This record gives sequence, C-alpha cells and structure tokens, in this order.
Amino acid sequence: MPEDPQIQVRAAWLYYMEGLTQAEIAERLKMTRLRVNRLLAEARGSGLVNITINSRLESCVRLERALMAAFGLKEAIVVPTPGDAGQVSAQIGKAAADLVSRIVEEHPAGIFGVGWGGTLRQTIRHIRAGQYRDLTVTSMMGGLTYGIEINTFEIASHLASLWQAQCHYLAAPIYAGTPQSRDTILAQDVFEDAFARIRATDVAILSAGDLSERSLLVRYGLPRDVAPAELAARGAVGDMLGQFIDRDGAAIDHPINRRAIALPLDGLTHIPTVILASGGAHKAAVIAAALRGKLASVLVTDEEAATAALALHRS
Repeated sequence: MPEDPQIQVRAAWLYYMEGLTQAEIAERLKMTRLRVNRLLAEARGSGLVNITINSRLESCVRLERALMAAFGLKEAIVVPTPGDAGQVSAQIGKAAADLVSRIVEEHPAGIFGVGWGGTLRQTIRHIRAGQYRDLTVTSMMGGLTYGIEINTFEIASHLASLWQAQCHYLAAPIYAGTPQSRDTILAQDVFEDAFARIRATDVAILSAGDLSERSLLVRYGLPRDVAPAELAARGAVGDMLGQFIDRDGAAIDHPINRRAIALPLDGLTHIPTVILASGGAHKAAVIAAALRGKLASVLVTDEEAATAALALHRS
C-alpha cells in the first residue's frame, strides 16, 4: 500500500530541514527506523526531495510550527485546504482520526471526552477500530432532543462501539430554559456523577462553531429566544461546547452561557489533552480565540484557517 504523502513529507522535513537522525524521526513519528529509511529513499527517488522539499505540504509543516510557537500548543496538524470547501471537514476529520487512533493505541485506558458536529462525524468515519475495555467514552455536553447523526449522543455511542469501550451520555439538552433551571438539573445526583467523570477526562476532541448559518449549533441547537446578532454584540466570535467566547477565549457575559449543560470552559484547561478539530477560513476567529484562551492544547485544521488564525493573533 502506498505511503501517506503527508507522512513522507514530515519525515523528509524532520531529516533535511530540522536535522533529526533517522532514529529520532522514528521515535517522533512512532514508526520503525526501517520505515523512516524507506520513506527518505522514496522521497529522494521520486524527486520530492532535491535541495528543498518540493511539496505544497511544506507550507503545512511551517504553519504547524508557527501555530505551536504562537499559541503554546503541544501539537498542531495542518492539512491542505481542498479546492471544494465542502470537503474541508472531511480532510480535517481524516487527520484527526489518525491522531486520535494513535493516542488511543498508545494509551488504551482512561476517559475520552467528545463534543459534537460535522467534523467529529467525519473523524469517526476514519477511526481505527480496536478493543479497549479499559476506555470510557463520555459526551461532554448535552445533545439535541431529536435524532441526528451529528448529535453528541450518536457521536459518543458510535465511537464507543468502534473501540468496544464503555459509553456514558450527558442525558440532557444542550441548553436549559433558564440559568436557574440549569442549576436545578445539575444539582441532581446523576448529573453530579456525570460531571465528576467529565472533569476526569484524559483526552477530549471538540470542534468549534462560528456565528453564521454554517454553524450547526446556530442552525439546530440555539434556543429561539437567542439570536446570533445579539451574541456578536456582546463580543462573541463563536462557541465551544455550546458556550460563546470572545476574541480572547473568555466566556461572554450572556445568559446563554449559564444555560449550557456542558463542562464549563475553564474545566477544559485542566484536561491533559484537548484536541480542537475545526477548519475553514470562516472559523479562523473562533479557532484563534479558543487557542488564546488555552481551551485546547492540540489543533487539527486546514491551511487557510491556520493562516487566517495566525494573522488574527498577530494583529
């Protein structure tokens, strides 16, 4: 089976541009030294490597390094932006699936938290199946009150099925009717247990939404008494876990955030690994905001979104 061209470029970059040894590359990319040697030989033989790396993926690697430096990330993965904007989520999902599969194969126990959305649906389609009896998958937010394959309930159950892992839902809607009713719901014992489990999450994968009609939350989950325009007027650039944030990644002062049945945003800063899988230039502002606020430690995105997020951060 032919090698993934992104893996080949990464190996070539680390060897020729960063000066790592083949043994160091093998450790970094979690593969054998023999495979690294073959990747480098193929890169030379195919003309991928001459004096420079002859691939547009070089720009992706440069962006990854820039994102890690700018936002203090543990890891960043940038994929080429496809010509068809409708394929952005699919490409990000493939890359996120490879990352998540690798993480779980290396650490097949603990609690894995999930959000919802189209990118996560694409991610699950490419997850490598396995048997991880010591792994628990938990949803980190409430869901829609009707069936849809991007719902947090379906995301969590599908992932748990692929891994033969335990599955726990946050069996509640995304939003309560009022902040007071949310407090009443969360005071119940079953929710106290659920949130204790969510706070103990080891690895989480989430997406982010903007304020346009492209956002699934805006289309399907936002209460009718809340308009995107009023959220924008309060400084919102988008949401994570159904909670709206400003350009610095702080929760805006609006009742909707106190109605969200989800892990509070400050709880994300205590989770060892939070993967933000999100892309498209229209999400650049919310991606930059989430990273400024330290709401994620790993980013999987596309070139256009990465470039725009860095530009916003530097402005």
